[in-house]
Amino acid sequence: MFERYTERARRVIFFARYEASQFGSTTIETEHLLLGLIREDKNLTNRFLRNHSSIESIRKEIEGRTTIREKVSTSIDLPLSNECKRILAYAAEEAERLRELEPRIVHRDRHGADLRHRQEARADG
Repeated sequence: MFERYTERARRVIFFARYEASQFGSTTIETEHLLLGLIREDKNLTNRFLRNHSSIESIRKEIEGRTTIREKVSTSIDLPLSNECKRILAYAAEEAERLRELEPRIVHRDRHGADLRHRQEARADG
């Protein structure tokens, strides 16, 4: 099911499953994805949240809004909620859109670099 995702995205989902199990949830919800993302990618998190207290405040906010039940075994396959499925589908669409744009961006850069190289050669010669 997760073959289409990158290794990093799969790790986020893995950590989201862990977070869901710790909260006793029977499904992986959006807040679990957020916690999984925070747990997996510290650099990304630090880029958007300037300090460690922000990360802790997010966790505390989620804990305060969530009914915490008995922990669920991490060996149980927890399904994604509909909201999570929608978020992951949107992320896959966005990644595909960026992949389609990338060759055009590289193409422009390459031609720009070629043009600069030719201008430098003329100036030298």
